Amino acid sequence: MEEHVKHRLNRQPRLNRQLRRLATRRSYQIVAGSAAALVLAGGTGAALANGHDAPVRQEHTAAVAELAPQPAEVATNGEALAAAAAPSPSDSPSASPSDSPSASPSAKPSTTKADPDVTPKAKPKPPSTKVLDYSYEAQTAYWNCGPAAVRNALSASGVETTQDAMAGPLNAGENGTNSAEDTTRGLNQMVKGSPYKTHMIPGQAATPAQMDQLQADLVKAITDGRGVVVNIAGSATDTDGGWHSFPGGHYIAVVGYKNDGRTARIADSANPALPSYWISTIDLANWAATRGYSA
Repeated sequence: MEEHVKHRLNRQPRLNRQLRRLATRRSYQIVAGSAAALVLAGGTGAALANGHDAPVRQEHTAAVAELAPQPAEVATNGEALAAAAAPSPSDSPSASPSDSPSASPSAKPSTTKADPDVTPKAKPKPPSTKVLDYSYEAQTAYWNCGPAAVRNALSASGVETTQDAMAGPLNAGENGTNSAEDTTRGLNQMVKGSPYKTHMIPGQAATPAQMDQLQADLVKAITDGRGVVVNIAGSATDTDGGWHSFPGGHYIAVVGYKNDGRTARIADSANPALPSYWISTIDLANWAATRGYSA
């Protein structure tokens, strides 16, 4: 019996080492190890008291089994640790009011107000009076008033050409130039972007709308630096009382306007003694009736 007790006592240093190892493990293992140590110590005391081995082994086994955490308890403790380590909703960056777009002090409410820096500016109003610089030539033949009028109008745009050079594009010959469609085609061949359009006045007299359209077209073209060519027929009187008559038809160039386009400046190739004159837009529109113009 004495030797058996000594053997139990000699096991105490090894038990202490086991306790130190358990101290490095998780908290629930330390609790289990501590309980085991108490049981072993109690068992040793009991052995010393009654001198019997079997109860010591039984108590040690039972105590460790009861205090060791079950798998379900280990999972529960791990979940508790994870929950403790996880940030609370108030600590979460995603829950921070300062990060919410609606609460951000830098967020600006949307607005439909136009930015004054990008608002389109109104187009400047055309001048009340404008006359283009141009070079004049009288027609070199009775039939080539069309090429001469186109040549004079192009000179107002800074384009230099000759009457002979323009006869081909206009399909002009001894019977003259057929219509404003031909002058429009010839003008567009000489300038960039084909800005010229044909405007017909098919009736025997111009309507008020056609008069207004002619006035607007003259102002726009001349403001843009382009002369206009008008195909006329019959007679008209200029603002100075001069009378001009072309029963078989004629072509003239418009190189300026005044009174906001209510009066047009004519460059007329028919008579070098009277190369230019002013005529009202109303009279010019009626003069172009049954014909048309290129603007």
